[in-house]
Amino acid sequence: MGITAGTPDQGNRVVVAYVDGRRVKGHTYNFSAMKDVLTVFSKDNNEKIETPMRELKAIFFVKDFEGTPNKPEEEADRMPQGRPIEVTFKDGEKLKGATNGYNPQKLGFFMLPALANSNNLRIFVVSSNTAAVKLG
Repeated sequence: MGITAGTPDQGNRVVVAYVDGRRVKGHTYNFSAMKDVLTVFSKDNNEKIETPMRELKAIFFVKDFEGTPNKPEEEADRMPQGRPIEVTFKDGEKLKGATNGYNPQKLGFFMLPALANSNNLRIFVVSSNTAAVKLG
């Protein structure tokens, strides 16, 4: 008998971005920036997926799974509280926002999106899979 998660409303809605380009939508119930493995329960079939953090680019904590159409990142329309940051991943994807806890020696860090209408509530970036990080 496998482990099952609680009801989806009890967990955080996430979109998990892998370094190989895959994206998985689901719920996580006990995320910790101190753990080396992320556990997500798939939105589609509640399948338990455990992934080493080193295989991830970022974890997007989202309002909903449908998302919202956003302006291009270079047209950021607000700066959330914190230190301005621009992250470039190894695949060229860029994110702009703010952070209160960037330390390249740690597994990763949280940032808030620079777009007011973003579907992302917060983003956990895996430090080892970034190409460049610019702090403002």
